[in-house]
Amino acid sequence: MKKFFQEIKADIKFKSAGPGQKLTESVGERAPKEKPTQPALRQARQGPTDEAQMAAAAALARLEQKQPRARGPTSQESIRNQVRKELRAEATVGGSTEAPGSNTVPEAKEEGSAHLAVPGVCFTCPLTGATLRKDQRDAHIKEAILSHFSTDPVAASIMKIHTFNKDRDRVKLGVDTIAKYLDNICLHPEEEKYRKIKLQNRVFQERINCLEGTHEFFEAIGFQKALLPVPDQEGPEEFYVLSEGVLAQPQSLQRHKEQLLVAEPVRATLARQRRLFRPSPMASQFELPGDFFNLTAEEIKREQRLRSEAVERLSVLRTKAMREREEQRELRKYSYTLLRVRLPDGCLLQGTFYARERVAALYAFVREALQNDWLPFDLLASGGQRLSEDESLAFNECGLVPSALLTFSWDAAVLEDIKAAGANPDSSILKPELLAAIEKLS
Repeated sequence: MKKFFQEIKADIKFKSAGPGQKLTESVGERAPKEKPTQPALRQARQGPTDEAQMAAAAALARLEQKQPRARGPTSQESIRNQVRKELRAEATVGGSTEAPGSNTVPEAKEEGSAHLAVPGVCFTCPLTGATLRKDQRDAHIKEAILSHFSTDPVAASIMKIHTFNKDRDRVKLGVDTIAKYLDNICLHPEEEKYRKIKLQNRVFQERINCLEGTHEFFEAIGFQKALLPVPDQEGPEEFYVLSEGVLAQPQSLQRHKEQLLVAEPVRATLARQRRLFRPSPMASQFELPGDFFNLTAEEIKREQRLRSEAVERLSVLRTKAMREREEQRELRKYSYTLLRVRLPDGCLLQGTFYARERVAALYAFVREALQNDWLPFDLLASGGQRLSEDESLAFNECGLVPSALLTFSWDAAVLEDIKAAGANPDSSILKPELLAAIEKLS
């Protein structure tokens, strides 16, 4: 082994000695031959042009003005605070709710356009049946409730309590307190103290007097205002006193209490604005009015709350499923969606829906238009994706916002029965009265 390493060292020294020489060569011949050097031809360097000098000066000025970038917040709490400040600033400036990286909102068309797929988002008043625009809903419903006092003051006062007062927690507290008053009267009809309600009582003032419609309710069910003396007090005070006639019929008080407890706010329902179009190659083209994209102040607050919750999740490790659900939530900035269903004969059935409604609402809408509404069928989204009628997802969670085109498809068993009967599966399946109002899609 020692001899092996010695040979390697000798070989290295030999190679480092340089190129070999013959013994017959003279000393002069051993001198290395130098290559004749030629003077390099270099062109004189030209100075920069005026334009280059101006550009260099501008670049230098920008570099001198540029300040070193401040390092952003690194802790999780500082990140949250910074994003909260940005959200508040956005809400102050314009209430923009688009998150970074979200899909681009299609351009909203003016309502005066002749080619709009729908003139706007409309609602139906449940009391009068009138069709209303978004900005007409609240005023019309309030007017309808007030006009209802002349026919049914009890029902009108209950609707006023639940509709005019927006704070649902305060309404529930006030309604529960009124129900307690009525329960005491029904359980202890002989006790005179339960038939009188002191208006200046602290509980009455804090829970009931602050709500619109409560005084109308007490008067409608048989209470009357009266000035009564108060022990250990000089002057009288105002009370609600139940009349003797109502006291003789305690079941009426119980009925009014149940009506008050189960009542809900009167809200205008979304008008479907059903339209039927002839077959058209423009079926998948939608020109929507601004109502489908403009958010109300209440909707902006809800979106800001969702984004604030998203900030809290920045420091949490998320699975793929969690990320996909959060991506779907971005679609919630749409309040409404316009859906078209291509029927077997090529006609298009169109309707307006809330973006948060379930798929079952679309099935019910289509079923109402069919001659044989009991036959099973399927609705297919783009790409042939089947939407189940029992699907618990909302339209925005399925990506069907702000508009979408779906395809009607008979259930396989129904299709076989139609063919076995010799009928045309592509014939019209709608009610005759709807076909009379068919339009041309432009």
